[in-house]
Amino acid sequence: MAVIEVTEANFEQEVLKSEKPVLVDFWADWCGPCKMLSPIVDQVSDEQSDVKVCKINVDENLNIARKYNVMSIPTLALIRNGETVATSVGVIAKPDIIKFISQ
Repeated sequence: MAVIEVTEANFEQEVLKSEKPVLVDFWADWCGPCKMLSPIVDQVSDEQSDVKVCKINVDENLNIARKYNVMSIPTLALIRNGETVATSVGVIAKPDIIKFISQ
């Protein structure tokens, strides 16, 4: 499944109302670690059909980042039924992301 770029306009529909768990990648263009994590998140999206993967640019969607207390990036959040069930800050390896989404 392709990664979905999320904005304030589609956040509720794509993330909060999703029937599947959602892995949200909070990132920014200027963030080196975000650029390292991005291709790994893309691979997970392609390989894991049981989770929806979304990316949120924190510079363009500051209100969402604030709402989810994103203080450092990259931050991954696992959201189920509109509730955050886990977060991870920093670059993590693909096997760790797979474990993260299976919580």
